Amino acid sequence: MRHVQRGGPSGRPGRQQAGGVPQQHSYDDGSGQRYGDARDDMFEPRTPRQGSYDDGYDSGYNTGQVYGSPNGQGNGGQGGGDGYATRAPRPAPNWRRRIKIGSITLVVVLVAVSVGTYFWADSKLKREVDLSKVIERPDGGDGTNYLIVGSDSREGMSDQDKKDLHTGSAEGKRTDSMMILHVADDGGNTMISLPRDSNVTIPSFKGAESGKLYPNQGRQTKLNAAYAEDGPELLVRTVEYNTGLRIDHYAEIGFGGFAEIVDAVGGVEMDIPEGFKDEKSGADFEAGKQTLDGKEALAFVRTRYALKGSDLDRTKNQQKFLAALANQAATPGTVMNPFKLYPTMSAGLDTLIVDKDMGLFDVASMFWAMKGVTGGDGKSMNMPLAGSAGGNLLWDKAKVKQMVEQLNNDEKVTVSGG
Repeated sequence: MRHVQRGGPSGRPGRQQAGGVPQQHSYDDGSGQRYGDARDDMFEPRTPRQGSYDDGYDSGYNTGQVYGSPNGQGNGGQGGGDGYATRAPRPAPNWRRRIKIGSITLVVVLVAVSVGTYFWADSKLKREVDLSKVIERPDGGDGTNYLIVGSDSREGMSDQDKKDLHTGSAEGKRTDSMMILHVADDGGNTMISLPRDSNVTIPSFKGAESGKLYPNQGRQTKLNAAYAEDGPELLVRTVEYNTGLRIDHYAEIGFGGFAEIVDAVGGVEMDIPEGFKDEKSGADFEAGKQTLDGKEALAFVRTRYALKGSDLDRTKNQQKFLAALANQAATPGTVMNPFKLYPTMSAGLDTLIVDKDMGLFDVASMFWAMKGVTGGDGKSMNMPLAGSAGGNLLWDKAKVKQMVEQLNNDEKVTVSGG
């Protein structure tokens, strides 16, 4: 019996084979050609086998597993064992490049959504009030002044809606609440509630529809009567005339829109210190913390007959509720959730009436300033009062003048309200 000492292409000793029986194996010489290797002292010629490649399994010796490649070529790799060929390792993923591409894609999507949302929301604004029709206007000062009006408009409401919300079916619309919001250029925003029963002088004005000039006859009436007589333009003219403060923008929302906003954010939690009930508004509240839906919220901000301070207490309730609503609407759960954000925006914009020069950024500025003021970042107050006459509330003219001077100079308002 003879033994043949074998050597692989890498020069390492091969395994010994007894009996001189040739065993055919293959090995790679690096050229992509596979050869049969006679195990008997090279008496059997090497036979090239085309188109083979290794299975990539390197055990340290040749397994004999050879596969044909589709293109008829081997992988040309250098064997790591005794003639065994391996493939080049797959390159590691370029995670930095993938993250960069993903980030760019996300930014593009967010920009597209933001731009689309902006144009969608801007198109829903009802720019129906023309402040250019307001005559004899006072000079403007620093900051921006908004006249925010809650009207009893029933536009778009069904008979069942009117019944459910206790709004009645009166034709036309009247103001249920009025506020001046001063947005300062350097902070220190101020909100002043104007009681609807405030005694004011109806000045000279130009009819919004007729264009006819009506002279000042010194007529005294309640503030909300100005709106009922000739709409938003006369209301703005009356506020400017009786305060000396120029109104830069006008915003109005009706009953239906108000209730829909509250429902869209999932209700608003309120802490009511003392319960009250009012048949006219439909209010029926117990004391304590509770979540108000749209119907209940509307009843809460409209009630005055059941309150000791009547309209003055109502304005305080309105400011208190606006604080809660603004904070609820501005939570991440609403802003970051499109299923809440879009219904909330849609509910508000569907019934929001603004002046012709008011843009979406003005609306956003108004909202955030209102949220800040009612949340404690700024001053919230009633109009300074000096008593009443014939059921109408009289403004303290000296304090009103001082307050307007401070607002026009973007100064902190030190005047106390009624």
